[in-house]
Amino acid sequence: MGNSLQVGHFLTYTMSYSNTTDFTNPSTFILRGIPGLEEAHIWISIPFCAIYSIALLGNFSILFIVMREPSLHGPMFYFLCMLAVSDLVMSTSTVPKILSIFWFNSREISFSACLTQMYFVHSFSKMESGILVAMAFDRYVAICNPLRYSTILKNSVVAKIGLAVVLRSGIITLPYPFLARQWPYCRTNIIPHFCCGHIAVVKLACADISISSYYGLFDLLSVIGMDVFFITVSYTLILRAIFRLPTKDARLKTFGTCISHVCAILALYVPDFFSSLMYRFGHSVPLHFLVLFDSVYLLVPPVLHPIIYGVRTKQIRGRLLQLFTHGET
Repeated sequence: MGNSLQVGHFLTYTMSYSNTTDFTNPSTFILRGIPGLEEAHIWISIPFCAIYSIALLGNFSILFIVMREPSLHGPMFYFLCMLAVSDLVMSTSTVPKILSIFWFNSREISFSACLTQMYFVHSFSKMESGILVAMAFDRYVAICNPLRYSTILKNSVVAKIGLAVVLRSGIITLPYPFLARQWPYCRTNIIPHFCCGHIAVVKLACADISISSYYGLFDLLSVIGMDVFFITVSYTLILRAIFRLPTKDARLKTFGTCISHVCAILALYVPDFFSSLMYRFGHSVPLHFLVLFDSVYLLVPPVLHPIIYGVRTKQIRGRLLQLFTHGET
């Protein structure tokens, strides 16, 4: 999730050091949920549950349709399945715990479970970004080298790209839980958030956490920065090829094949971008608003991606309609 889970007003919501001088490294952390809105948790849970249910249904539908339809066994749809899996894992690693906080006041999370959640959230958010780069490459080849599409993006190449995305995300994220585990925690074990983001956890440490902060910046620049750069380069080449087409209809039709991917990019990067801006410059913004905005990053991409591709992709849309009308024909 990059730096989206930073908690700028942390000290306002933690116990004072003087009152916890006997506190030692915790075996559990306490997730506060949405600080300041505890009384409204049960009502806030309704949209969370509804959106999560739609995300599950949408992404599993994408996987089911691609698996069952041989005509969809191609590079673009393989990448779409990878995106669906990453959406499912990222949302499932957080939302069930969020709902347990809202419904049952189950705020405790073990130290190991907290680090595991941290790893999954950060790793799969990077994976989503990497998959969007792979999909941009797919669009570039399809538009700029259409005659070589099947030879360039063979199944073996798609598998290698997928493996590279997984390995990159897993390896770059690995230092996060190790850095978090090495710090001493002697102030409090209360996390003013609904999940274990890296910065939210290490800010509880009674030590200099500069290494964690610097590594987070390196992660942001090396992963998101690089991915945005490659996507920008791909679309620069794509647009150049589109503008060379002879007619307006041909240009619109060709660019139309990219609309779903552009919408998926916006659904992932826009919430993260605005969340990062608010954490850096919105010092007067209430903590509960910042935490709620983080939920947008967790919930919006997983629910929007299958809707975008279900509506915009003719093959998937047709298969969905066929499934729903099968009983009537």
